[in-house]
Amino acid sequence: MSQTVCITGATSGFGRATAIKFAQAGWQLLLIGRRQERLAELEQQLAASTQVATLALDVRDTAQCQAQLAKLPANLAPLKCLINNAGLALGTAPAQDCDLDQWHTMIDTNVKGLTTITKALLPALIETGRGASILNLGSVAGTYPYPGGNVYCGTKAFVEQFSKAIRCDLLGTGVRVTNLAPGMSESEFTLVRTGGNQQAYDDLYQGVEAIQPGDVADTLLYLAQLPAHLNINQLEIMPVQQAWSPFAVNRDS
Repeated sequence: MSQTVCITGATSGFGRATAIKFAQAGWQLLLIGRRQERLAELEQQLAASTQVATLALDVRDTAQCQAQLAKLPANLAPLKCLINNAGLALGTAPAQDCDLDQWHTMIDTNVKGLTTITKALLPALIETGRGASILNLGSVAGTYPYPGGNVYCGTKAFVEQFSKAIRCDLLGTGVRVTNLAPGMSESEFTLVRTGGNQQAYDDLYQGVEAIQPGDVADTLLYLAQLPAHLNINQLEIMPVQQAWSPFAVNRDS
């Protein structure tokens, strides 16, 4: 039986790799992203192997999302999986030096956008019922704070708690909910965060075998295709070369 996955933030990084992986596995795709030209390129690439529909949406635009998702494309099978991947980090400065607009952009994308898409597609997922999944892209930053993480860490802590809470609400519907929390990952994420600073990107990943978008795509497909009676509530993955740091202590000199 055909099944459909909706992927937000599908035009780059984790989202693009996940679209390709699910298409290879025979899933039909509903791809959401801000960049129409990238969506068109991805649709052209994948349309030969599966049904693909695209929506050029900014998840921060609540009214637009609600209007566009009120009725799913008729050519797609029932919605089996929602992957809330759209998200970003902006800036690495300490809180006292941060740009408030960047804080609000992260909140609007990582929190408001995720909740808007989830709310819009919940009826379709509940209608599918047993075996349907909501897979939210969190981060280890939601558990382990770090200097300069401030609001980004806060938004990913929200994703973790939101995932657990709606898991409670959906008990009895058959819909599963997972928070996937990757650690150090190599994608456009860092370039966006640093305003396109290639040197900062190169320095961050030098000598580290970081998580790749394909690794996350493989994990998401595994989660989506688990037997219908199983739910992984939280899955945290890190590169072997990454671990936790000791507590920081500031000592008076």
